[in-house]
Amino acid sequence: MPFDASSPATQPASSYRALLRNREFAGLYAGFTLTAAATTMSGFALGTLVNHETGSPFLTAVSMYGATFATVLGALTLMSVADGNRPRRTLVALQSVSLAGVAAQAIPGLPLAARFGLLLVLGFFQSLATGTRMGLLAEVAPTSAYALARSLMNITSGGMAILGYAVGALLLRYLSPREVFVIAAVLAALGLVVVATTVREHSIRLTRRPGPRQTWTTNIELFSHPGRRALLLNLWVPNGLIVGCEALFISYAPNHAGALLAAGSAGMLLGDLTVGRLLTADRRRRYAFALRLLLAVPYLLFAIHPPTPLAMAAVFVAGVGFAATLPLQEQLLALTPDPVRGQVQGVESAGRMTWQGIGAAIAGGLAQHLTPGATITALAGLSVAVTVCSRPFVVRARTAGVEKAGASPVETAGASPRLEGRRMSPPGR
Repeated sequence: MPFDASSPATQPASSYRALLRNREFAGLYAGFTLTAAATTMSGFALGTLVNHETGSPFLTAVSMYGATFATVLGALTLMSVADGNRPRRTLVALQSVSLAGVAAQAIPGLPLAARFGLLLVLGFFQSLATGTRMGLLAEVAPTSAYALARSLMNITSGGMAILGYAVGALLLRYLSPREVFVIAAVLAALGLVVVATTVREHSIRLTRRPGPRQTWTTNIELFSHPGRRALLLNLWVPNGLIVGCEALFISYAPNHAGALLAAGSAGMLLGDLTVGRLLTADRRRRYAFALRLLLAVPYLLFAIHPPTPLAMAAVFVAGVGFAATLPLQEQLLALTPDPVRGQVQGVESAGRMTWQGIGAAIAGGLAQHLTPGATITALAGLSVAVTVCSRPFVVRARTAGVEKAGASPVETAGASPRLEGRRMSPPGR
């Protein structure tokens, strides 16, 4: 698509309200909001159902975050579709598949094996949908407002998690998990309709046919750059380990799990609002390390099995630390050439979600032998260790990005000429 200076996507957007005046962004945002609410409610309902039927902390944790295991399959095989032909049509098709998967969970008497199978299918297609959505976001929102747009998406994710967990816990007092699945399917259907009626087609960024070969080519280029490797490590591992802590809330405090999950989501909402809206890009980068520490340190309190109000406060404070993803995502985008933005963002999201599944599995496995409180403390300590040990590599990546700010887009991204489709936008556009 040729550059159009009058296009809404190229106009400055200094506030959430300005972004939402863009009809396409508003459509992507509303569709994402409804989808996030549906995913949260269905995940909580499934976790409650599995915990009731099996009493296993491992299976309960995996049921809540098991879909994330399959996201890596999408990242390794077909993620190049995020930058391929007709991204709007692709997103609509992928959301339709997700809707079918959520609706299928409402089938009466569905065996647990089938439910876990559905989780894997949903995770695979969810990773592709995320990459496609983020690729469209980079087209719809101006480059200068990318962090603001991602901040709003993250805030919405946190807000919908609060509502999803709180409403899900409330509904499960009066309804069966199957009926909650039906409500989640209705929300997913509404999200699909919104996207289909508001988002238009955009440019085809790739010059080659999308598929496994193109996906692998781009992924090799992505991981060959040491700066991007360091950023991805910090986007994935500390985050995933803390999500593993959250996956044990149902086992740790069955009667207060919804409140703990909502507290974490509320902290995430506050963190993204503050970091994305009120801090400059330079301050976001400076505070990234402290935020990654904040993500894990409060969970060390679970070693003494604190009372519920204190545990909720700790989880809330830790939730603020999830905002560390914003400056890291900004740095990753700055090191990414335009033609593969959707795929790279999809790989980042898929890896982050996969590590959430890994964190949940590790947590569930350890909790089979340790108490949930001790397991939460151990995972938090490991998250802190990864953050501290990897800090020099992240600083080096940030320094390299600053030094190359005046270089050509492909040099800055560390990409080979075969990945260059169009020039990267100047910094701060």
